[in-house]
Amino acid sequence: MIDREIGPHLVRLFGQYPFVTVTGPRQSGKTTLCRSVFADLDYANLEAPHVREFAAADPRGFLAQFGDGAVLDEIHRVPDLLSYLQVLGDEERRNGLFVLTGSEQFGLTGAVSQSLAGRTAMLRLLPFSLAECRAAGAGGRVDDVLYAGCYPRIHDHGLNPTEALADYWLTYVERDVRRIGAIRNLDAFRRFATLCAGRVGQVVNLSQLGADAGVTQPTAAEWLAVLEASDIVFRLQPYATGLRKRVTRSPKLYFCDVGLASYLIGINRADQVAAHPLRGPLFENAAVVEAVKHRLNSAARLPGLTFFRDRRGLEVDLLYPTPQGLAAIEVKSGQTIASDWFGPARRLAASLPEVTAQAVVYGGDETQTRSDATAVPLAGFAGLLATLDRSD
Repeated sequence: MIDREIGPHLVRLFGQYPFVTVTGPRQSGKTTLCRSVFADLDYANLEAPHVREFAAADPRGFLAQFGDGAVLDEIHRVPDLLSYLQVLGDEERRNGLFVLTGSEQFGLTGAVSQSLAGRTAMLRLLPFSLAECRAAGAGGRVDDVLYAGCYPRIHDHGLNPTEALADYWLTYVERDVRRIGAIRNLDAFRRFATLCAGRVGQVVNLSQLGADAGVTQPTAAEWLAVLEASDIVFRLQPYATGLRKRVTRSPKLYFCDVGLASYLIGINRADQVAAHPLRGPLFENAAVVEAVKHRLNSAARLPGLTFFRDRRGLEVDLLYPTPQGLAAIEVKSGQTIASDWFGPARRLAASLPEVTAQAVVYGGDETQTRSDATAVPLAGFAGLLATLDRSD
């Protein structure tokens, strides 16, 4: 088992709050993280029927058995327990009581925010970052990343990515969507998810997405919300300096794990990636979600990432907040650096004073530092972001 980047922040916050709540997708490693970081605490899994029945029938008695605190896994399974934790926290008046884990698709964040407001720190754990994948023994080739994705179980156990992702979809996604929404036709829902996977990096057009999927626009909106609630996809919002410079209010669509997107569009071997027509968008997805993970693993509650597009056709893939302003970052899947890759970020910097740094993340291996911009390989992207975080 590897050390997760978010681990030190989990320890720090546990000493500053009565509770710490860790949310994230299924199989992102929440349980493994919390049990390893807090190996001295008791552990209770509320997915287990007998544990869940005890907690629901006698909340006070259930919590009383953990005098020195505990990790309570899948807390969303007994939501009423949160009210009793609130009372316990007020009575104990000390930090480091309980670590709670659960999945956002069951409304955990809203329930926790209501019951434990001001009493809990919130962390969100996504699948492995690229550095964590390498630490787990994954290969560093870009096409391997785009094919396999970053779910910990695949890399910890050396699983076949296609088989593991197929199992993930059937075991977790389809089970969870039944709980979240009244989706009766799972085959149609999967076709819809596949269409979303084919649109990574594109501006969301619900009307077109619904038409292509053979469903109404309201149904497309509902199903996309279910995919978001299941931590399958997320939407990157456009940056706006005012209505004059904003072309659209529509966000861009990305998958929380690029491997799952590749699986859904039919990629079942790493050697299929290089010639695939969606390799560029998949690479962009990998870069954007790496930036999201970097922010979340630094304990940022909200990533704060955006993209830029104006009426003149100027577009920059990612705007990353730094202490000085914004870093304008272009994403290119090519392996050889081209001078015109730096153009969009330069033009944006010339017109938007908030842009104080420029970069390109690309599919090659070398880092290149120019007078006003830096190009880094995908494997070095998190290192560049860490440098930007420290800039002063």
